[in-house]
Amino acid sequence: MGRIVVTEFVTLDGVMEDPGGAEGFKYGGWSFEFSRGDEGDQFKLDETRSSEALLLGRVTYDGFADAWPERDGEFADMFNNMPKYVVGSTADASRWTNATVLAGDAVEAARRVREQHQGDIVVHGSARLAQTLLEHDLVDELRLMVFPVVLGEGKRLFGETSEKKTLRLVDSRAVGDGVLILTYEPARADR
Repeated sequence: MGRIVVTEFVTLDGVMEDPGGAEGFKYGGWSFEFSRGDEGDQFKLDETRSSEALLLGRVTYDGFADAWPERDGEFADMFNNMPKYVVGSTADASRWTNATVLAGDAVEAARRVREQHQGDIVVHGSARLAQTLLEHDLVDELRLMVFPVVLGEGKRLFGETSEKKTLRLVDSRAVGDGVLILTYEPARADR
C-alpha cells in the first residue's frame, strides 16, 4: 500500500492560496518573494524523485496542466511522466499526460489510489482535497514549507475538523531566506 503525502507552501498564518501567482489572488506569488536556497530546491527535487504518483484536486490539476507540459528539465519530466489522479468530476484528463479523473467520493477514490501504489502518492496544493484527507486520517505524512510572511487573508490549509488531529514532528530545518521545512506524521496509536 502506498503512502499519501501532502506537501504545501504555507505562510506563517497558514495561508496556502496562490503561492505561485497564477490564480489572481490579491497576494499571489508570495512564495517567490523568498529564496528557498539550494537546500530548499534540493528538498523539492528529492521529494519529486521519490513520488510515485500525484493526487490532485481539480483546481490545482488545471493550474499544473496549464504550466508543466510546456516545461522541460528533470523536475518537469518527472511531473509530466508520472501517473496523476484528479479528484473532481469536471476535470479533463486529456489536458496532461497520464492523468486519470477519479469518479465518486474523494475519500474512497484516495483509498483506491493508495491500494494501487507502493510508493508516495503526493498531494500538492489542492486545499479542499488536503483538508478532506486530513479529516479522514488518510495523510501519512505532511510536509510544510513555511514562508516567513503573514498575509492576514486567503485560503488556509487547515479548516474545521470533527476532532483533534495530533501530529508528530519528524524533521525540521531552515533553508534559504528563513523558510522552514517541517515534516509531520500523524501521532496515531497504530504507529
